[in-house]
Amino acid sequence: MQAHPIPNLTINGDRLWDTIHDTAQFGATPKGGINRQALTETDRLVRDWFRTQCEAAGCTVSIDALGTMFARRPGRNPTLPPIAIGSHLDTQPTGGRYDGIIGVLAGLEILRTLAESGYETNAPIEIINWTNEEGARFAPAMLASGVFAGVFPPEFAETRTDRAGISFATALDAIAYRGPLPPTGHALSAHFELHIEQGPLLEAEGKTIGVVTGVQSMRWYDVTVTGRDSHAGTTPMHLRHDALLGAARMIASLADVAQAHGPDAKTTTGLVEVRPNSRNVVPGEILFSMDLRHPDDDQVTSMERAVFARLHDIATEAGLTLHIETTWISPAVRFDPACLTAIRNAAAIAGHAARDITSGAGHDSAYLARVCPTAMIFVPCAGGLSHNEAESATQTDVTAGADVLLRAVLDFDRGLGETATNPHRDQTR
Repeated sequence: MQAHPIPNLTINGDRLWDTIHDTAQFGATPKGGINRQALTETDRLVRDWFRTQCEAAGCTVSIDALGTMFARRPGRNPTLPPIAIGSHLDTQPTGGRYDGIIGVLAGLEILRTLAESGYETNAPIEIINWTNEEGARFAPAMLASGVFAGVFPPEFAETRTDRAGISFATALDAIAYRGPLPPTGHALSAHFELHIEQGPLLEAEGKTIGVVTGVQSMRWYDVTVTGRDSHAGTTPMHLRHDALLGAARMIASLADVAQAHGPDAKTTTGLVEVRPNSRNVVPGEILFSMDLRHPDDDQVTSMERAVFARLHDIATEAGLTLHIETTWISPAVRFDPACLTAIRNAAAIAGHAARDITSGAGHDSAYLARVCPTAMIFVPCAGGLSHNEAESATQTDVTAGADVLLRAVLDFDRGLGETATNPHRDQTR
């Protein structure tokens, strides 16, 4: 088989931009964002739309048992595993129009571009909409891609529950998106993902493309602090076992731990539940989340030890009991050199200013890197703001990212064709 030359293809930036904003109707919020949490009715609507669009572009759409969608365009060599372009269409409760969404819709635009040009890749191209990437409704995040990569068993995903007690399996069946494919994965030649940076570096440095070399280490915990419910008007301060006061001190101590571990360390509490949550009752139980992150796994372990020690000291001093449950561990990830080379080459050919960057956020690609060559592309977002209805990116930057994605995929595909012809070829390029 002779290698196919890469054509000078570019995506239709106006059409991509219109598609991004057309799909924002599914779960639109009054402030211009999107509330499209996983396996909700709005998620079903955007899934139905996505399937129709992919089929119109000549793809076959299949669905696995966790609802992940795979839109495949055939290649010249059916023995080659597909090159995947994957991200997610679910959002945070107050999410924006770009986080994850541009990765899936840029993939759709690439399918359209290939179909219109008649260009035939060596390997099949597969666009993936991963289920429950955000983890906003069902924790942990990146749930379906984690099962695909063998990190979680399928049963673990299906038994996760939201704050209302609805299980993942129940919600999946309610929107009729349980498919026949096994969720434990199939072979992929590579996985590429386009995403907004969700941070300020690219914008601050005037760079258009972030070549994402890896993802930092992160761990999630649920912390339960138990004291004693009592009357707010009759219980003296010195006799109280106030779980909320103790939890507040614990949460405040997290920032001190982050500061002690340098500028790359991050600690966050984003969820707090007060029980019984009555204005004239001293709270007897508090649940809060902890999120620890650092590019280095050893540093996250050190942060964990420091946090646990502080929380236990505060609980003992206040006469409270403490339970800490680890809900998610995602080690640091390093992406594939061949995929990174393809992205760097694509950015250089297009004349876009680029820099290497480490992702501070988790992405499905972090799990895909365990099972196939993987890399990501970042484009700037205004002020680095994300997980917010005001999240914003420019059409110029999103178009540039999609064009780099297209060329990187075609470059990697050319390498697959050359390897099929010459099995001894160095695939790291």
